[in-house]
Order: sequence, then structure tokens, then C-alpha cells
Amino acid sequence: MQVDDTGEPGRTVTVGHLLDAAERAFVRAEFDVVRPLLQRFQRTFGTPVAEDAAVRYAVLRAALAARVGNWPEAVRRCPDSDLHLAATGVVHALAVGAVRRLGEEGGRHTDSGTAALAIVLWAHLLDEDDPGGFRALLTGRRGAPVPDEQWHEARGHLLGRITDLLHALDVKSGRDVLAAWETAWEAERTDAVVVPQDAGPDGLIPLEDAAWHLLDHGRRLPLLDAYTARHPDPGTWTADSPDHRSCADALAQALAERGQDRVRAQEWSEALADFGTAARLGNTLSAAEREAVLRAGNNVGRSRNGYGYSPVTRIHGLEQAHTLLPEDGSLATELTAELVRQGLKVFDTDFRQSRSRFARALAVSPQDQDARRGLDDHLRADLRRALDGAQPRERIHANAVRDLLRRDPDCASAREWLTDHYAGQAVAAASEGRTAAARAAVHNMFRYRDGEGPYVKERVDGVLVDLLLDAARARGTESTRAGMERRVDLLSTAVGVAGPDRGDVKEQHDAAVRELAEHLEATASPSDVIELYLRDLMRTGVSARYDQTVRAAYLRRAAAREEAGDIGGAQRDRVCAERIGAGLPDQGLLFGPARGRRRHHDSGQGALF
Repeated sequence: MQVDDTGEPGRTVTVGHLLDAAERAFVRAEFDVVRPLLQRFQRTFGTPVAEDAAVRYAVLRAALAARVGNWPEAVRRCPDSDLHLAATGVVHALAVGAVRRLGEEGGRHTDSGTAALAIVLWAHLLDEDDPGGFRALLTGRRGAPVPDEQWHEARGHLLGRITDLLHALDVKSGRDVLAAWETAWEAERTDAVVVPQDAGPDGLIPLEDAAWHLLDHGRRLPLLDAYTARHPDPGTWTADSPDHRSCADALAQALAERGQDRVRAQEWSEALADFGTAARLGNTLSAAEREAVLRAGNNVGRSRNGYGYSPVTRIHGLEQAHTLLPEDGSLATELTAELVRQGLKVFDTDFRQSRSRFARALAVSPQDQDARRGLDDHLRADLRRALDGAQPRERIHANAVRDLLRRDPDCASAREWLTDHYAGQAVAAASEGRTAAARAAVHNMFRYRDGEGPYVKERVDGVLVDLLLDAARARGTESTRAGMERRVDLLSTAVGVAGPDRGDVKEQHDAAVRELAEHLEATASPSDVIELYLRDLMRTGVSARYDQTVRAAYLRRAAAREEAGDIGGAQRDRVCAERIGAGLPDQGLLFGPARGRRRHHDSGQGALF
């Protein structure tokens, strides 16, 4: 693009002419000329569109900003690529200024943007391929070619000085290798990953790029040390975790390599831990890594001379190896054997651990008979303790006992426990009104106690009634209201199941209802006695003591209602009392309690009033 040069008629000026003039003036340190030229460029051509012009213009503007100490502006202006399009002298001046800025006054002004700018510029200038013509610039300034030997020596010296400066600044600021400016400097020289505008306080390059750079340059141990310092629990390192996803691949490879190193050093547990973490991060074992895992699994927990071992370490290590190589039969076999050995060792001293060892062994090798026998022995011991009352029966599962009985048909404790188990089920089902389920439970009782049936319905019902009666006589069913109510419920169920020849059941039921009524009379409200009566568990006229208790409850409640002003309620209660009283004898028994009454309920008076 050309326009008339109003300053010099007849001549024209181009974008290239203005940028050339500005670059020459900057190199000659004629800064009072550079700025007007760039201002004229902006007025005349606006923001440059062509790539080469845009880069040259941006570098000039960045260099001017750096000259007056406006480093944020310099960082913002300077491009991070295509620097070969700019004048090498301007790039060099900006690079020298950036390094000086980093080193001045003990690093007081060492911001990340300036560091990133210095790294990008010097990596460009000292590139082995010399894309910016830095060697040619030196040749022009010294007036003679730079010999190869001197060039390589000078280049190496500059690289070393910049590296030393960045390293010192890293140490002073406490940056680890993942965030180190030195790491970013090394990575930029190989992969051009630094973007000055994106530089942040946590690092000049993305964490993933830093990790891969360290790994690719043989620094996996510093990588792992730094990452572990940031995330102290490797057990949480997983490929799908947002905290670890970006570095997962690099970490996995670093851990796998360190795992092989540790196998060679016979650090078996540490090696297996590394391989396990690498697997969680997505590593797939190579042939060499599989061999290393197998070797570590075979030796973990054992001493170097092959004798003695640490059982806990060995089991843990074999578990890790088995998880990594689940298809390897030798590891599964050895893990199972070790678990069984330790399960037997603590069988009498640590039931929980012993049982856990056998269960895990059986999970690893479902057909292992030693593991199965160990668990069966534990179950037999549990059955004996449960039958003796030494431990709750609820801790034992019926399915496990049935399985044991299939393997050992002669196990008497299993049969006894199952008999008691189904007896309890029969009582529970009958109490809930599930008579069919209760009878089925009685059938199972017969099956495990006496063998297969068939058994006639009368016998089944008779046993069911006996079970209910036993439950009703159980300890604690008479001492509290809840216990006495449960006793009444059990006996009511028994009455419903019992045949006509079991009159004793009805007698026990009626006695229980009467005793509950008397207990409520002494400890509860009249309404509680009346509610029991209204359940129609026992007809009036069967027990004079019961009828009298109910009648007295109605009268007490009538008096209370009358006192509260409820005349109608009081009248209704007296009518009910009179209706019950009409069936009572004029005088109660004078010489002892009614039949079936417990001794401790006797008032000692032998009368109903």
C-alpha cells in the first residue's frame, strides 16, 4: 500500500519503509525518532494486518514499553511466535532488558510475565538453528565473522547464565520443578510452550507440559517428588479425578519406570505400590512391567536371604500383585495359601481377622478347600457359642448354616440352630397372622430336627401351639405391661390355632387377660382397662374377677367424667358398669382367689369388694 508523502512531495512511503526506519533508529538508540515513526505508522496505516508487519510493529511497541519500565505493556505487546520476522537487534535489546529486569535488586521485580518474556526471547535468539539471525547480528557488530568454536562457546555461556539466573530465582521463591522458571526455560527451548500473556504465579507453562518435559528428560524422580509434595496421598491419584487428569499419563509412565527401578533394587513393596498407582492413572502393563510385577509379588514380604517373612506385608503385596495380574494363577495360589496360613495362625486368638483371612482366600480361589474348611470351622464355633447363649443368634445367617449342613450333614449344632431358628420364625409369623407361613416354618423345624415328613396338619398345629405357649411363658412376659400384652397376643394366636381338645390353652389365655386387666387397673388409667375389655378377648361371665375389674374401671371413669362436667359420658359409663354388674354374684369368693390367678396378685381378702 502506498500514499503520498506529504512531508516530501513526489516521494512515497510504504509500510516497510516506516518499519525499516523505526527498527534502524531503535538499534542506533535513536529512541526520540522511533516513537514518532510508529505514531505516523499508526495514523497512516492503522493496525497492521499482514503477519510480518504485525510482528515487527508489535515487537517495536513492546521494546519501547520495556525501555520506559512498562513491563506489563511489553509482555502484552510482544508476540510469542514468528519472532524471526522482527528485527534481530530489536528482539535482542528487549531480551537483554528482560533479563536485567529479572536480576535487578535481588529479584524484587521478578514477575512471571517478565520471566516468560525473557524465556521466549532468549530461546528464540539462542536456538541452535538460529532462525532470527543472532549470529549474523553479532558478526555485523564485531565487523568480522564469529568462528564456530567461539559461537558455540558463547552460546553455551549465555544458556548457562540464563539457566543459573532462573534457578536462583526459583530457589529464592520456593518454586518446585513443576512450577520452576528453569523448567519452563528448558521446555521452551525444545517445544516452544511458553506464552507470556498466559503466564501466571503458579507456573509459566501448563502443568501437563512441565510434567512431560521432566519425564522426557529423565527427571521422573524430581517430577514424582514434586507431585507427591503437592498431593501427599497417592491413593487418591486416579485418571478420572479432576485434580490429576492433566498429568495422569505422564505420572503413570513415571511411576511404572520407577517401579521397575525399585524391582531391580529389590524394593518389592514400594515397586508394587508404584505399579498400582500407575494402573489407577491409566497405565497398561507392558511385558517388562508384567515380569517386574510378578517378580515383586513372588518376593514381597520375604527377607533378602529367602528366609522368614512379614505376613502383613506379604499379604498386602500379593493383593496388589494379584490386582495388577488377576489372570496369573501362581499369584492367586500363593495369595490364597498365605491367607489360609495366617487365618489358621490366629484362629483361636483373633476370630475376626481369622475369619476375614479365610473369606478373602475363598474370594480369590472359590474352590480352595482349606479356605472353605476354615470358614466352616468358624461357623461351627459360632453355632456352639450361640446355642450356649454366649453370643446373639442373630449374628448367624440361616443361608450360611444351610450351606454348612449340605457340606456336613452330620453337623448337630447346625441342625439344632436351624430348628430353633425356624421355631422363632413360626412364632413370629403366627403372631402377625400369617398362619400358612407359621406352619411352613414348623415343617422346616421337623425337617432339620427329625428329617423329611410328611407330617399331618394336627401335629403341625399342635407343635405351633406349643411354641406359642413356650413363648408366652418366656422370661419377662409378665413383669411389664408390654410383656403381659405380648403374652396375651401370643396366647390369643394359640387359641386360634388350637383344636377343641386343647382347653388348657383357653384357660391360660383367659388368665393372662385377667392378669393384664388387673395390672392396668393398678398402673394405668380406667380407659386402658376399658379398651382391653372392648377388644373382646374374653366374654363377661367367664371370670368374676375380670368382670369386677372392668366394672370398677367404668365406675371410676364415670366419676372422673362427672367431676369434669361430662354428665352424658358419666351416665353412659354407669350404664355399662350396671350391665356388667348384672352378671356378677352378690358376693365374691370369700376363701381364696379365682382359679388361675397368680399368688402375687392375691389381695389376701378373698372378696370382690
